[in-house]
Amino acid sequence: MTRNLLSLGLIVLLAGCTNPATPAGHEGYIYESPRVFGDGGFQGVVVGPGNFGASFLNNRVINLDMRPDTYEETFSILAKDDLNISFAVNALISVESGGVRQVVDGFGGPEWYQRYVKQPFRTFVRNAVQEYDSRAIKEHRTTIAGAVEADLRKHLATSPFRLVSLVVGNIDYPDIVTEAVEKKLAAQQLLEEKKVQKEIARRDAEIRIEEAKGIAEAQKIINSTLTTNYLQHESIRAQADMASSPNHTTVYIPVGPNGIPLVYDARSEQ
Repeated sequence: MTRNLLSLGLIVLLAGCTNPATPAGHEGYIYESPRVFGDGGFQGVVVGPGNFGASFLNNRVINLDMRPDTYEETFSILAKDDLNISFAVNALISVESGGVRQVVDGFGGPEWYQRYVKQPFRTFVRNAVQEYDSRAIKEHRTTIAGAVEADLRKHLATSPFRLVSLVVGNIDYPDIVTEAVEKKLAAQQLLEEKKVQKEIARRDAEIRIEEAKGIAEAQKIINSTLTTNYLQHESIRAQADMASSPNHTTVYIPVGPNGIPLVYDARSEQ
């Protein structure tokens, strides 16, 4: 009977124990939540993976992920020229090793980003972007990212949080801007095509001029050499060639002031 009572008492005692656990990559903030007795409050830190240990106190744990994580903020902002642009900014932030107690006691625990970083981060982005016209923002994206990164690092300097990197994502313009850019590009392309066509036409004209010059020069040479004697010589030679030809259906009659033959084709009579 006594042994049974002792066993039952041991089971009750063990059932009342707590042993908070912390997973890998996390740090655990151990605190007591008194049942009936105890002082409550912070009890210690566990670096995961690990356990705080069994205790009769009603210990609890707040586990905080210490690994770098990406926090994305999306924006729809009026630029300096009052055009609305949309984009996202990604900040890779980590918590300093051993900083779990400072984060829980001073920065809202797991809600530290929403409570301490989110709004200042968004303000830094807005201030940097509104310095530029909408079309200049894409060109100065690297400069904007640098300005936001500098402001955010300064803001986090006295905290257990560290900015690893910051990137400004793709920038989306309103439809009116996109259409204007597309029209401008199309006009530039058409202008380039016209320039090419103009150059081709100019070259073609030069070629035609040179051809005309060549023809004129040839005609000048021909006209200067087509004398009466030359034409008579060519006529006699042509008649001689035909006389030796097996074709007997054509008769040449040398008539005309220069003896140029008149051609008669006997086949036309058949």
